[in-house]
Amino acid sequence: MKHYAKPLAKLISELSKLPGIGGKSAQRLAFYILSMEQREVTALAESILEAKKNMKRCSVCGNLTDTDPCPICSDPSRNQQVICVVESPRDVAAIERIKEYSGLYHVLHGAISPMEGIGPDDINLRQLIIRLQQSDITEVILATNPNIEGEATAMYASKLIKPSGIKVSRIAHGIPVGGDLEYTDEITLLKAVEGRREL
Repeated sequence: MKHYAKPLAKLISELSKLPGIGGKSAQRLAFYILSMEQREVTALAESILEAKKNMKRCSVCGNLTDTDPCPICSDPSRNQQVICVVESPRDVAAIERIKEYSGLYHVLHGAISPMEGIGPDDINLRQLIIRLQQSDITEVILATNPNIEGEATAMYASKLIKPSGIKVSRIAHGIPVGGDLEYTDEITLLKAVEGRREL
């Protein structure tokens, strides 16, 4: 990046540190930002700083929020007896988009991954167990990702929760709508067959 002026090179370098943003995308974003009106750039910078300053983890569920407890935990109209366990705040947003789930959440902020040195104590699992002991939860839905780490996390959490007598369920996995059986991998097909339901 020797051919760019220092401020532009620094902007490109910082943008390229964002997940999913490579060098070319960082360059496009940097040039776009430079073409924006000063007020737009100021608003963007201020919104980043404000979000970083004001967003925190909910002390109850671990979701990102600017109030504590978060709006979901403090909503009395939600089903207070069901908790959906997810890996990240993005997963909460995804489930909320379907507008069918009305229970509570618990965000783990990761998944067990021995290969990456992430164990049960490195995610928000202990807080979940404490929360279950202090409430009247009747069901825990394990909605971790359908990959090796997500499955390991779900199995580990299930073993911790089941002795308490709380119902533990796992979200169904299978073939996406519009997918072809011919191109579906074996694990996904297995999960689809295992998760079949009567019509």
